[in-house]
Amino acid sequence: MSNKAAVTFEKPLQHLSLADWHSRLTQLKNVAYTQRSDAFELRHSARNLRNETRIETHWDTYHNNDRLSDRVAELDRWREKMRIMLQRVVGEMQALREEKSSTERDLDGHVTPLTVVTECIGMRDCRLGSELTYDEGDTELKNELCIVENNQRLLRDQNQAAWEQLNRLQEVKFKLELDLTDKDEAQAIDSHQLQVDQHCGDVSFKTDPTRVPRDSCTYGNWLEYCEELVALAESTLADSFSIRESLFATREKARNILRAQQDRTAHTLRKRIFETQRARNELEYQLGKMREEMAKCLQEIETLERAHDQKTEALKVVETRLENRAQRSGMELCIDESYHGLCAEVQKLRDTIKTLRAKIDTTKTTYNALRDHANKIDQDLQNKQHSLMTDIRALDLRGRLKTGEFGGLPTQTDRNIHLSRVEDEIPKT
Repeated sequence: MSNKAAVTFEKPLQHLSLADWHSRLTQLKNVAYTQRSDAFELRHSARNLRNETRIETHWDTYHNNDRLSDRVAELDRWREKMRIMLQRVVGEMQALREEKSSTERDLDGHVTPLTVVTECIGMRDCRLGSELTYDEGDTELKNELCIVENNQRLLRDQNQAAWEQLNRLQEVKFKLELDLTDKDEAQAIDSHQLQVDQHCGDVSFKTDPTRVPRDSCTYGNWLEYCEELVALAESTLADSFSIRESLFATREKARNILRAQQDRTAHTLRKRIFETQRARNELEYQLGKMREEMAKCLQEIETLERAHDQKTEALKVVETRLENRAQRSGMELCIDESYHGLCAEVQKLRDTIKTLRAKIDTTKTTYNALRDHANKIDQDLQNKQHSLMTDIRALDLRGRLKTGEFGGLPTQTDRNIHLSRVEDEIPKT
């Protein structure tokens, strides 16, 4: 049997030498070590990055939550301040409305004094004759009329100022309410953000979340707006308080001035009534004396006329004697003592009759003068009586001012009751 050689077939690839093999192994080992080192460094840097980002995110979230908490607290402080300011504004508006209502009632209360003083002036203008004078009563009534008109003008101006201040307070109230609404909404939004985390259902990516919102402002502008709003409310409240004080002072001043003038006018009218009564009594006395003197003059005229008639009859007798004695005849028709005596008597009687006639005429003239003057006194007495009744009616008419009738001003007693707050303790009738 023949020996055959074994044929070995090798792959048609490059075969490495043992040295290359060892070299390749060493290279793989080195590359593996290097990659492990790089992977370790990568894992270490990744762990550091993860830890750093986690810590940074945690503290960023913490600081932002702290900022949000501070913002919520700041909003709460400003909201509380605005709420207090709003309450003060509302209270001031209520107080100002009450003062304005009181001033309007006082203004309406001046209608009665104006009506009364106008009626008194018109009533006193109905006086007759010499009684229609510019006396103290007329002056005081006109002064009272001027005071009433001035008071009405002042009260109207004060009411107008109060109405304008109420409008300003209403504007401030609207701004405060709007600001409070915005702060409530902002506080609710910021409070909700404190509760938002990665577990919330509404968390998602947003389109351009870092944009500046439209119509936004800086923190400085916001703080300046809040301070200016508070300052505006404070200044408006101060102005309103000043107007309320002015309303009260104007009402009291107008009431006191008018009451003083009313007392002065009433005193002047009472004084005028007293003077008129005294003048009337004096004229009544003078008229009585004049009528007595007229009666005496009339009686004297009648006596003088009887004496005149007697002297006339006596003259007739004497003239008849002379004429009868002139019928004597002869030497008996002589001018004797009887003739001279009768002639002297005739002359004396004629002179006496003439004197009596002159005295009668003088007495009648005096009587007529007394009668004319008595008529004047009687007419003036009637005028004074009419003037007296007019002043008395005017004084009675002014009684409405003291009783507060027809919406007049309250009396001092009513004001004391109101100021001392004892209305409930007084029994109602």
